[in-house]
Amino acid sequence: MEKTSKMQEEKNLTGTLVLSVFTAVLGFFQYGYSLGVINAPQMVIEAHYSRVLGIAPIDRSAINFTDTNGSMIFPDLEELDVGKSTLTLYWSLSVSIFAIGGMISSFTVGWVGDKLGRVKAMLAVNFLSIIGNLLMGLAKFGPSHILIIAGRAITGLYCGLSSGLVPMYVGEISPTALRGALGTLHQLAVVTGILISQVLGLDFLLGNDDMWPLLLGLSGAAAVLQFFLLLLCPESPRYLYIKLGKVEEAKKSLKRLRGDCDPMKEIAEMEKEKQEADSEKKVSIGKLFSSSSYRQPVIVALMVQISQQFSGINAIFYYSTNIFVRAGVDQPVYATIGVGVVNTVFTVISVFLVEKTGRRSLFIAGLIGMLASAVAMTVGLALLSTFAWMSYVSMVAIFLFVIFFEVGPGPIPWFIVAELFSQGPRPAAIAIAGFCNWTCNFIIGMCFQYIADLCGPYVFMIFAVLLLGFILFAYFKVPETKGKSFEEISAEFRRKRRSAVKGPKAATELEDLRGSEEA
Repeated sequence: MEKTSKMQEEKNLTGTLVLSVFTAVLGFFQYGYSLGVINAPQMVIEAHYSRVLGIAPIDRSAINFTDTNGSMIFPDLEELDVGKSTLTLYWSLSVSIFAIGGMISSFTVGWVGDKLGRVKAMLAVNFLSIIGNLLMGLAKFGPSHILIIAGRAITGLYCGLSSGLVPMYVGEISPTALRGALGTLHQLAVVTGILISQVLGLDFLLGNDDMWPLLLGLSGAAAVLQFFLLLLCPESPRYLYIKLGKVEEAKKSLKRLRGDCDPMKEIAEMEKEKQEADSEKKVSIGKLFSSSSYRQPVIVALMVQISQQFSGINAIFYYSTNIFVRAGVDQPVYATIGVGVVNTVFTVISVFLVEKTGRRSLFIAGLIGMLASAVAMTVGLALLSTFAWMSYVSMVAIFLFVIFFEVGPGPIPWFIVAELFSQGPRPAAIAIAGFCNWTCNFIIGMCFQYIADLCGPYVFMIFAVLLLGFILFAYFKVPETKGKSFEEISAEFRRKRRSAVKGPKAATELEDLRGSEEA
């Protein structure tokens, strides 16, 4: 039986499907590149900001200077602090404005995806990426801080739309048996983008005073590539059949994606979804929260996004070089690249694990590993001044933290939201989940540096406490979606809701969730 299933999966994996998924996840490659690119050249760009803004670089070890006559002068320390605060503000804004763009545009994902269609929407939003990257690439020809902040904001608008449209499209074109494996490719594209940005950010490549604008704007090349490849990709058959009612076009699209496979089973499943969607009024964001039918899956969708972002992983992505410096690592940039390599390798491993082990168990196992790593990282950083070898403890903890993240909490939130909802509420659900993800991303990007300065080596204990809460929530509330159709997952939530009314809530929920895993 298992052999037959594997043969069927291979048969379903056509060249058109591979091309379509690869093309779509180029949007997530750009997202990852934008996350990682700002990290390595931080000192070079801050020095450029200092020159443009007329702020003297801060050097606390040499606060005495001489004037033109050789007389000693003592600069105003308060003025130096103001300069440092201004620089920190501009830098934090350069990092986090990317997430503000994503927050704003993520709310429009459902409308754009339904209005234009999945493929045309991805085509259209690429222009935002190209414009944003051009602004950053030309940063040296104008007020660099303004151009970088504007460029990252516009790129964030693109990534906010793309981070909703891509999972929507990939989830709708993937066969049920391959949906989890293909869904993890979102995260693989993210970490590949991060790794490439870190390598290119080395000072002897593009992370130097001459080439950093090219480094920041280079993901525009991926946007151009995606634009032309999208012209070869079929529209989502689910969108054509359920949203537009174009039966023949949906069948043609399905045949392109599945090859010689009989499309009637999937068409029958789409017909069920269509009938269910037709029997409901249009599902708005407000209705997702007010209707008891959607409340449980919405809470789960939001919490997996919060778990991903507030786990502390973006603190490492944004400020890993700085963390390695505090840990006493001699070559922090290379250690950061090492994190990127580990990131990529274990995301590839998760592609194979997610369909064998299931979403829920991988998600929980990843969170538990991250909790242990966060505690070890805190101990290492706190005792570094007492024991020099604690720098190795901190470094190993960072690598383990990333490994456990990529096993489950990294890839799973990107595609599980699309699995929790049928065609009707899916666009609205992805919009609010995306907004939640980007909001948390912004909070981490804007606040982590200040919190790290305030808490010192104990900053990751905050994330450890949050991770404990996420583990408990996932254990009691997150269902298993492996190998289930959208209709079966919806039915699972309906059964749980009815059981919660009839019997003891906690016992019934645990029984349902365990039953899901066995199925």
